[in-house]
Amino acid sequence: MAALPKAAGDGGAPAAPLVRLVVVAYNSGGDLRRCLDCLLAQSVTALEIVVIDNASTDGAVEALEIADARVTLVRLPANLGFAAANNRAVEDARTPFVALVNPDAFAEPDWLARMLAGAERHPWADMFASVQLKADDPSRLDGLGDCYFAGGVAWRGGFGQPFEPPAADRRVFAPCGAAALFRTTRFRAAGGFDERYFCLLEDVDLAFRLRLLGGDCVLVADALVRHTGSATIGENSDFSLYHLARNQSWVFLKNMPLPLLVPLLPVHLALVALQLASSLRRRRCRPVARGLRDSARGLAALWRTRRAVQAGRQVGLGTLARSFTWSPRRLLRRDACLRGLPGRGGRE
Repeated sequence: MAALPKAAGDGGAPAAPLVRLVVVAYNSGGDLRRCLDCLLAQSVTALEIVVIDNASTDGAVEALEIADARVTLVRLPANLGFAAANNRAVEDARTPFVALVNPDAFAEPDWLARMLAGAERHPWADMFASVQLKADDPSRLDGLGDCYFAGGVAWRGGFGQPFEPPAADRRVFAPCGAAALFRTTRFRAAGGFDERYFCLLEDVDLAFRLRLLGGDCVLVADALVRHTGSATIGENSDFSLYHLARNQSWVFLKNMPLPLLVPLLPVHLALVALQLASSLRRRRCRPVARGLRDSARGLAALWRTRRAVQAGRQVGLGTLARSFTWSPRRLLRRDACLRGLPGRGGRE
């Protein structure tokens, strides 16, 4: 891979944008202004920012008044969801990279420079995750990328655990969509986000499909953001419980190759049953049950998509299996699940 283009020197023409930064807003309040201030303060200036608003009603977008020519505002007529809005913002991107940043994610000034440096160090990787710290307590982790248990459950690695800076870049299953970098061509090759998901786990689904195409993900150890998390949808709200229950099974059933799907399906069904029992015990059963019901109702259409996804698989089962987490203990503890980097040329 050729070196990344550099910004023009004194007297030169402005450098072409390296990255399109996409911020999907929906009733994001004051977080949106803070997020954009952080992005406009990045040490990398060869960028463009698209704020795509999902028909917000809180007035936060109208209050922005940003004169910077690098920022474009797109107002959607209805709330299409996180997945569809990001697809709309990426579809005409001409930059080599696209970065997704949630409005409640606040990037350090060198975050983008470090992410791009990570992409240059690891030309074999398609997607790059950030080190996310809790916005209200940066001594604790918001996550080190997303992990995926082989039985079909995803989680943000190390969530809530004390922050200890990673010593070096490591591989992780998927980047959390709150602050992620993708090679634009690879994002498109995988078809972007599946818009049926609306929001939640669409980033894990995309990463799974990229892995089926032979892709990989790197956690960039020195790229830091502070993240509030669930600022719009609410943590453990009925909305989030519904979408997590529905989308969790879709990710597993659509993407898991058949030789792994058959032996792992009983494990997945047992985990679903435990999830439902836990929600019943906490008196939060209704949104979870609705999510599982709608997951089942969507299986016919999902299975048609699955055939196309599996037909395009370019990775061996062993390589794919090594990207999963197999330890139930790690799942229960929500540990970070980081792996070493491959050998020269991106080979394991």
